[in-house]
Amino acid sequence: MSPADVTATAADVSGADATRAEPAAGPGGRELPSRARIVVIGGGVGGTSVAYHLARRGERDVLLVDRAELTSGSTFHSAGLVGQLRADPTLTRMNMYSAELYRELQQGDNPPGFVECGGIRLACTPDRMTEIRRQIGWAQTMGLPLVEISPAEVLGLFPLADVSGVLGAAYLPTDGYVDPSQLTYALAAGARGGGVAIATHTRVLGIDTADGRVTRVRTDRGDVETEIVVDCGGMFAAEIARMAGVRVPLVPMSHQYVVTEPMRERGGPRLPTLRDPDNLVYFREEVDGLLMGGYERRSASWSLGRGARDAVPPDFNGRLLPEDWPRFEEITENAVRRVPALADTGLRRLVNGPEAFTPDNEFCLGETEVGGFFVAAGFCAHGIAGAGGIGRLMADWILDGEPGLDVHHMDIRRFAAHYRSPGYTLKRTVENYESYYDIPFPGRERRAGRPLRVSPAYAWHAAHGAVFGEKAGWERVNWYAGNADQTADQRADPSASEAMRPRGWAGRDHTSAVAAEHTATRTSAGLFDESSFAKIEVTGPGAAALLEWLCANRVARGIGDITYTQMLNARGGIESDITVTRTAEDAFMVFTGTAFGTRDLAWLRKHAPRDGSVRIADVTGAYACFALWGPRARDVLAPLTPDAVDDAAQPYLTSREITVGDVPVRAARVTFVGELGWELSCSAEYGAALWRTLAELPGVTPGGYRAIESLRLEKGYRVWGSDLTPEVNPYEAGLGFCVRLGEDEKPGGFLGREALVQARESGITRRLSCLLLDDPRAVCLGSEPVLADGAVVGRVTSAGYGHTVERSIAYAYLPVALAKAGTRIEIGLSGERCGAEVAAGVLYDPKGERVRR
Repeated sequence: MSPADVTATAADVSGADATRAEPAAGPGGRELPSRARIVVIGGGVGGTSVAYHLARRGERDVLLVDRAELTSGSTFHSAGLVGQLRADPTLTRMNMYSAELYRELQQGDNPPGFVECGGIRLACTPDRMTEIRRQIGWAQTMGLPLVEISPAEVLGLFPLADVSGVLGAAYLPTDGYVDPSQLTYALAAGARGGGVAIATHTRVLGIDTADGRVTRVRTDRGDVETEIVVDCGGMFAAEIARMAGVRVPLVPMSHQYVVTEPMRERGGPRLPTLRDPDNLVYFREEVDGLLMGGYERRSASWSLGRGARDAVPPDFNGRLLPEDWPRFEEITENAVRRVPALADTGLRRLVNGPEAFTPDNEFCLGETEVGGFFVAAGFCAHGIAGAGGIGRLMADWILDGEPGLDVHHMDIRRFAAHYRSPGYTLKRTVENYESYYDIPFPGRERRAGRPLRVSPAYAWHAAHGAVFGEKAGWERVNWYAGNADQTADQRADPSASEAMRPRGWAGRDHTSAVAAEHTATRTSAGLFDESSFAKIEVTGPGAAALLEWLCANRVARGIGDITYTQMLNARGGIESDITVTRTAEDAFMVFTGTAFGTRDLAWLRKHAPRDGSVRIADVTGAYACFALWGPRARDVLAPLTPDAVDDAAQPYLTSREITVGDVPVRAARVTFVGELGWELSCSAEYGAALWRTLAELPGVTPGGYRAIESLRLEKGYRVWGSDLTPEVNPYEAGLGFCVRLGEDEKPGGFLGREALVQARESGITRRLSCLLLDDPRAVCLGSEPVLADGAVVGRVTSAGYGHTVERSIAYAYLPVALAKAGTRIEIGLSGERCGAEVAAGVLYDPKGERVRR
């Protein structure tokens, strides 16, 4: 491969004219309208797709503006690959819709150059082969025809490849590629045909807000009054959002690929796209040559100003970055290894263009904390594949108030306050880019930017051998290394742990410490640091009314009462899974998951009255919280407090203020492991002392989150984000006991009530079921297909090993006809099928007697 005389302009990069002119005076030669209900900012593939789908939904009062020409940001230099399968079912569905849309557009008046050539993904290591077989299982649950093929079959489909070292591959015949610029113009044409106005050469100067909502977009060609703004600015998205006081955490990263001179005769069979993740490279045909790029281990961010904040030059339109051959050397060497003919082939051009990446490689979608200000950005170099699905989802979100799919992991509201730091955002984004093709082994932990958020007991944990994981920036104990080999079986036979190590990936980080901590909690008392759990105070004279409207269960009970409940959307789907404690007549404390605090906070604020009657505050960092659970929890706690802790003094699901040792605490009698116990919260300055007081007592075993996971699986407790999502209602999830439909129970009803009434009347068609695998060492990791009589009937939502019941456990939504005790099914596990049986209810303490002792 020779880099001599390689240059590129915007027009060179795409098969279409990437700088096709638009009317300089605005839509139809007119000046900008003074008002538009919806203003879309950004004329790349994301913005035009949103506009197209708004028009398709019948919305006509839409204006799309772009600072230069359409496609002149990142779109024109995209590689254009359209791969459909992802680990996430929602993104897979979005990408599948994209491919369907591009096929449809290809038959119309403005074809986007979609080539459905199929796609191959190679495996060069046993672990990569396992990953591919897991992906084939995921594809089964989505109805995608992904199949395993041999190296010889790879060579038959892609004759330019050298398949040395290839163990196997996956092939999806419906994958392909598209011309990004032609796709953008096809979507723009469809949007115009539906009544959308498009104005290029229109630079946004400011976004005005009032009372927490957008009101106006100011441009260099006049102001536009508006109700809704959609920031589709690509690498400019963060800059645009700052005009509205919103932080969008993304970083423009330099991404390079080359286009070769001819390598084969024209008119032959189409080459499929080819991804070789073990060598960090991808290929697709480009006329009679190849387009080749990859994700190097030594990346380069771009356009960062003071404090590492993005600072894209104002005149960077339709432009590329200088070639960086030294940084691309790793990619070229790997590419020549896979396609040797590249060594003797000239290059037409090298393309170095900035792409907006996020810290977690997920899109940034949805409405922000500023009402009416939406974001569709941070496409992480796979926005072409997702653009169709993004546009449809965003149109639904804007017009219906909900996206209709579970997109919590793409929701712009997922980012906690520390992502306001450009430096932290940069660290995480760089790590994400450089590990783009890494195998996502279970338990994989990000390292960049750690430690950041720590419990008051962090120093104690570290000094006592804690193995930490990270979630939402928090350092959390996964397990304590010193607890390994502490069970009676281990002391008697050190090989017992190895004998029970799960097979395959599930056993990669197996440790007997988890079993020891699990067993100690079941037989004596376990102590867990839950300080990372998000805590939200809802106070004021309107607090009770707000929570009663948002929660399906009754929460405005007596002072000190705790309610387990869900907040629902209008479709009856579960938006959050929380406990609510009434601490005073006009004060409540909401506990939610570590990673969901910012999202739940935004949900509460979105629905809160604007009259000042409710105050909502994130107080997570203000309090430490430690869970003491187990049959001896009361024996441990009683000598430490002058307050009575018997069942009469404090029944299950109540909360009160007591002292523990020298520390004032709020003691909440709740559990997430199915044992007697308390969650003890105190002001953060007391946290270290409280932990020491409890952790160093005889009979108490400090434990980590891996043990909690095992314990909760046995008890059948659900987890939001996997078992529970916005696409699932409480009846399907087995949480009907949390719903109060009656007017006498919940006067005035609650959000989602009508949908639940309709769901009950029409009948529930699926139910979350507990599955017990025949082989206790066959442990699922999540998303595996569940089959009955050879047909896919569901997928695993969460799974693990129960150390008390000594079984491999999985959960899945099954058709009600199959969700019956004793039903035999199979689970596809890394290419093999494992027998399983639907369990007869809760596995451990089905009557709930232990939590109420």
